[in-house]
Amino acid sequence: MLLTRRHTVTLLAFLPVQALATTAVAQGRDVWTAAEALEALLRDRIRMLDIRSSEEWQETGVAQGAWPVSLHDERFPERLFAAQDLAETRAVALICATGGRSGAVMTNLRKSGYDSFIDVSEGMLGSRQGPGWIKAGLPIVTAQEAISALPSTLKL
Repeated sequence: MLLTRRHTVTLLAFLPVQALATTAVAQGRDVWTAAEALEALLRDRIRMLDIRSSEEWQETGVAQGAWPVSLHDERFPERLFAAQDLAETRAVALICATGGRSGAVMTNLRKSGYDSFIDVSEGMLGSRQGPGWIKAGLPIVTAQEAISALPSTLKL
């Protein structure tokens, strides 16, 4: 049985952050490198959410073009699907620090039948999937710049 969007929002809302943050291995074409995500952002083919905490955004900055929407926010599921609506026909890429959180969210989304999401599994800091956004030298903006650029429907 596929869950409806409302059920998925409810399911994601009640999962503790620790459960979502466990390591999960994303499979197949849903996994992109940071460089692929940047190219798609520049070509307006995807939207991207940085799902790390606000403290992490402050420490490292946010990938240029990404919308900072923290997994730790109690409204995360609502904001995730609002981002999907804003993306229209584009996929929504998820990036975290090292791919654990984005992979776990992707696993839950796939189990619920959602296929318009992408996992940038090397993350901002790198993982065994690759060097990560920062080490690859890809463009970064400050947390404040990224938060200021959020569409109004994604703001807290």
